[in-house]
Amino acid sequence: MTNDFTSKSFLRTWKESLFAFSFDIGGLFAGFIIASQLNVFNFSSWAIAVYPAILSARGVISGLFSGRLGTALHVGTVLPKFFGNTRNFYLIFESVILITLETSVAMSLLSIVFGTFFWGITFTEFCDILIVTMATMLLGLIISVLTITVAFTSFKKGLDPDIIVYPVMSTIADILITLCYVFVLNLFFLSNNAGKYMVDFLGALLVVLAFYALLKGAREKVFTRTIKESFLTLIIVA
Repeated sequence: MTNDFTSKSFLRTWKESLFAFSFDIGGLFAGFIIASQLNVFNFSSWAIAVYPAILSARGVISGLFSGRLGTALHVGTVLPKFFGNTRNFYLIFESVILITLETSVAMSLLSIVFGTFFWGITFTEFCDILIVTMATMLLGLIISVLTITVAFTSFKKGLDPDIIVYPVMSTIADILITLCYVFVLNLFFLSNNAGKYMVDFLGALLVVLAFYALLKGAREKVFTRTIKESFLTLIIVA
């Protein structure tokens, strides 16, 4: 009986893993998107230099979020529904918003440090890097919403979110954050002043949302623990 159970458990895990990792093929689309938009990267040396950091940081945030969400679903501190959920669910999501701002600032600071020595970036370009990064990462929050959807759906279907969510979302995140970055760069470099104002607005909106999340969750243990545990990892990635 034990051997039968072990075999079934192994087979089920193998099938779920195979399904989840099959999505990695879609990662090629992120490269195709960049290749089709190379012209926009000619406007500044930092445009292409910042891209890998944004890609990695968004991937780490997705991984942290999916891990927290999967564990919370298993132990029952989060329910598989968007509305009327537990306080823990909203705290985890709010922490992701603040982490997104922290990562954006960290990436921008490191970009200006390394860029000064290697790419000839001037300090006056720091604001451009910061606002483009923040705008991109704000749009990237849609990935968190999709992560929630995949986690809840897989859990309701009897699948293991710890196996399904991150492999599926890592590929989707690469594609979507690439689209967001290219979109923001086009707004910033190729549009008129209205495009730059839109990028400024998106960056400012991330700041507002992050401070709102901080005010709501600063005294909550789940919120502060998530921020502290993720901080060093995201700084290294940035």
